[in-house]
Amino acid sequence: MYDALTTAYRLSCPRHGETSVRLSRFRSLVELPGPHHPAVYQIVFACGCGDEHPGLVAHDELDLAPLGLEEDRKFLNLMTSRVDSLGGELTELAAQRIKAGEWPWSFFCWLEDRPRPVFPSAFRLLAESAPGGRLGVAVRCPVCGCVSVNLVTREHVDLPFHNDREIGVVGHVFPDDATSTVEAFNAELYSASFDARRLALD
Repeated sequence: MYDALTTAYRLSCPRHGETSVRLSRFRSLVELPGPHHPAVYQIVFACGCGDEHPGLVAHDELDLAPLGLEEDRKFLNLMTSRVDSLGGELTELAAQRIKAGEWPWSFFCWLEDRPRPVFPSAFRLLAESAPGGRLGVAVRCPVCGCVSVNLVTREHVDLPFHNDREIGVVGHVFPDDATSTVEAFNAELYSASFDARRLALD
């Protein structure tokens, strides 16, 4: 379902069959009740056909596959003329970066006034924001459990280990029902003011 080389999910489009979708084109993520190993998320994504479609993504595809941990594809290593495992290469690279103190995704928790490492399963809503291709992302903090809204670049969401040096943060905590629909969230984005925050993780 996820291709680590193109950093995109292969999802179903009623009009074109299969389509390639980056994480920044997801609009909502809701964990479904039931088994948690792996958990399953109901998503809505903005498709290239112009419509929004529902889909299902498993927890491992959402959080681990972008790091290459679930990837079993092979590639021809031109340096050695051997066929090597892409999963092994990406897993080793991800492990090295995490050990060095980098985290694949991060956001700024307004309540705690500090950056926090997260996985995409912590995202709740994503919406287009101001001109310049930025995204408003509602994220549930894994520590305090509150929802904060950050304004980030697409690369911050789409590319693991690409963390913006500075992001916008809405200066209040959102209750659970405040981000219940993408339309309400979008309206909140345009009405809110953002403060700049550094995302250097300690």
